[in-house]
Amino acid sequence: MTERIIIVGGVAGGASAAARARRVNEDAEIVVYERGPYVSFANCGLPYYIAGEITEVSKLMVATPELFKSKYRVEVKTEHEVTSIDVQSKAIHVKDSEGNIFEDRYTKLILSQGAQPLKPPFPGLDQEHVFTLRDIPDMLRIDGYLREKKVKTAAVVGGGFIGLEVAEAFHRRGIEVNLVERNPHVMPMVDSDLARQFQNGILKHGGIHLHTDSSLQSIEEKSITLEDGNVLLADLVLLSIGVAPEVGLARDAGLVIGKTGGVQVNGRMESSSPDIYAVGDAAETVHRITGQRVRIPLAGPANRQGRVAGENAAGGHGTYSGALGTSIVRVHDQNLAITGLGAAQAEASGLSFYRSTTQDLSHAGYYPGAKSITSRLLVEEGTGRLLGAQVLGEDGVDKRVDVYATAIAAGMSVDQLDDLDLAYSPPFGSAIDAVNTAGRVASHVKSGELRTMQPDQVESFTGQIVDVREEPELEVGVIKKSLHIPLGSLRDRLEEIDLNKPVLVYCAKGLRGYLGSRILKQKGFNVFNLDGGYGRYLSSN
Repeated sequence: MTERIIIVGGVAGGASAAARARRVNEDAEIVVYERGPYVSFANCGLPYYIAGEITEVSKLMVATPELFKSKYRVEVKTEHEVTSIDVQSKAIHVKDSEGNIFEDRYTKLILSQGAQPLKPPFPGLDQEHVFTLRDIPDMLRIDGYLREKKVKTAAVVGGGFIGLEVAEAFHRRGIEVNLVERNPHVMPMVDSDLARQFQNGILKHGGIHLHTDSSLQSIEEKSITLEDGNVLLADLVLLSIGVAPEVGLARDAGLVIGKTGGVQVNGRMESSSPDIYAVGDAAETVHRITGQRVRIPLAGPANRQGRVAGENAAGGHGTYSGALGTSIVRVHDQNLAITGLGAAQAEASGLSFYRSTTQDLSHAGYYPGAKSITSRLLVEEGTGRLLGAQVLGEDGVDKRVDVYATAIAAGMSVDQLDDLDLAYSPPFGSAIDAVNTAGRVASHVKSGELRTMQPDQVESFTGQIVDVREEPELEVGVIKKSLHIPLGSLRDRLEEIDLNKPVLVYCAKGLRGYLGSRILKQKGFNVFNLDGGYGRYLSSN
């Protein structure tokens, strides 16, 4: 019997599944039903079209029905909505663009329906100037509205990836933007001090106004009202407050829906029903580190899951190892990236960990254009295994976070990060790369050579605090009750420090504090270095 593989939904997961299925099985019949007008497009590129950085819609088209037909012999039917699944008879019911309903039968079925933007019932939600951004039609509606209405002010509700990217897109088009985030800072999954440093960079450019710890209450014709009563001008409103997986078809068919709200699948991307697979934003898979059930709505995992499902549906033996959630966002000249676990996830998983923060340069300091990079590592106590990383900077952030993601996938320790042999030439990096430095400092903590203190521990610290910065640096501020002894004078002024009390040493970024702590430790002091230095202390308070 000829295999008939039906895929519900295109874009990243469905399109990848179709292409992989064909490469594994040349004889199978493969059909893709896509509800929208486009089967495979770069939805991550939508904000950049709105910004004007991408100028042609065609550039966002990854593959057309014609390409699928000619290259893969895959039949794609756009504007066809699958309305139900009959698991017992292995049939689906489909509504075409004219409203006609017909039945199709499968031997294998792959669900790749993605997720819908959340739209809570705010008063005023149904007005014409309120938008969400999921696909190309959404993008074109927003772009058309901006042009037609000559929009001057916009409100973006939600400070995650899409919200930030669209806020920047509006700003690039000369629009004054109010960005509203209900959490204390944008990018809620990132540590607060890094997120605030990121926010400060956004505010420095002007044109994007941040309203954190604020929630939307209602939408008016030319403004929005927040729960605290604050009224913000908004000719256009973009909602970006999260997504909900599209699992209605799966639920109605009796498939098991996991605790995260996605279709529960195993490593082969198989659902609870034989011969039905689920991929992408609507699938619940596992985290690569913890093995816990997660749903990570990102294009990279969706592509890989689609490949695995397509291979297995076609008779292969693919396995998906789980996701790390590696991602990056750019606003103006800043880039913020994450991979692996955050502190909250690690705690929930019962892992014992510590954090290590370093600041380095994107390439050799003597070569023009070097920019600061901050790396925050989350490290397992005892083993030194890298669990997660957050990277902030203007240049080279993507390179470093990808190295960290690779290291996590390989189960590497921070000692091995220190020992990595990475490309070096002055325009590209340093002989000791920022990754090496981050690994080295974290390995010093692991071995006990360096003991660090987090900024939120300083206030309760009852020992002595020593500032080893130079005199001009004190103008930016000091920690209360700290004793100023520049690093170059420390060896000559040891008698000013009480040997019987613990000591916290700090500098601007952490390196001189480490050097000072080494001097004091070898002289018998019980010493800590402030993690990330005074710069991090400032952004944390």
